[in-house]
Amino acid sequence: MSASTGKGEDRGGEGGPQAGGLTTGEVARRLGVAPTTVRTWDRRYGLGPEAHTGGRHRRWTAGDVARLERMCAWTATGLPPAEAARLALSGEPVSAAPRRRTSEGAPQSPPRGRSRAGSGLRLGDVRQECRGIARAALRLDAATLDELLLAAIAEHGLVAAWTEVIVPTLQAVGRKWETSGEKYVEVEHFLSWHVSGALRRTAPTTVADRPGATTVLACVPGENHTLPLEVLSAALTERGVPVRMFGGALPVESLVAAVRRTGPAAVGLWAQSRTTASRPLAQHVAGMEWGVRGARRRPVVLTLGPGWAGQTVAGLARPAGLAEAVATLEPLIAR
Repeated sequence: MSASTGKGEDRGGEGGPQAGGLTTGEVARRLGVAPTTVRTWDRRYGLGPEAHTGGRHRRWTAGDVARLERMCAWTATGLPPAEAARLALSGEPVSAAPRRRTSEGAPQSPPRGRSRAGSGLRLGDVRQECRGIARAALRLDAATLDELLLAAIAEHGLVAAWTEVIVPTLQAVGRKWETSGEKYVEVEHFLSWHVSGALRRTAPTTVADRPGATTVLACVPGENHTLPLEVLSAALTERGVPVRMFGGALPVESLVAAVRRTGPAAVGLWAQSRTTASRPLAQHVAGMEWGVRGARRRPVVLTLGPGWAGQTVAGLARPAGLAEAVATLEPLIAR
């Protein structure tokens, strides 16, 4: 159910524009963009209504809206707005976006350079793909978002895709949320869920345990931000490292039991917030021992995540990011 606008406007069947058409505000809500964006596309690229009516307010027909939907879909691939507008006006099907052709007929991917733009998000100097992913997330466009995330992972590899494409976009969405009075929370959750899904779809086969070679990954008690650990788990598995992933907010007793049962070579403890990072817990896990007398072993403990900033634990590694964590763990397991 939806509340009436109180203006006596009939939306028409199937939620489409009626004979009189939609207002710019209604079109913007349908597309998931700001009304100023729709007006800018009209003014700069000629994407406005084809039929002009009297009065101050312009009306958008079904054909007009379809053209704007093509514009949104093309920009979601990472194309610059001017190029996307040209294709939207030409009517070229968006299904051609992933593999366009050069004049020689060779398949060519959309531009993948750097970009400073991004649909109202302060992305900064980032890869071109960030813009398309951000726009798809803001529109809550599940199909396009999945396609772009999978393409980024396939093209750049898991570590680079996470570091250079996914993280900057997540951070931009987070900043948008923080500065918008609790708006855009749904966008952050939506994007995180689809990143997690893309990781599961591209994850390599689980590596079988090898005595003394397993890595245990868990969030500290009270911490539910599992996504960075999911990426680390997938990256280690790609490299043949056995991983046991325990996800979010693992209680202390359960963490201790998991370490004792697996006898891991390494334990990664993720803390997103300083309020959840626990130096005594990290020290306790680092001090755990198992094995026969004279040959007892302890795990190497990595304190992972921004929550450990300012809480350095003597003798424990604190990698600065995904690539450094992988570089720390891979030779350790091989040894």
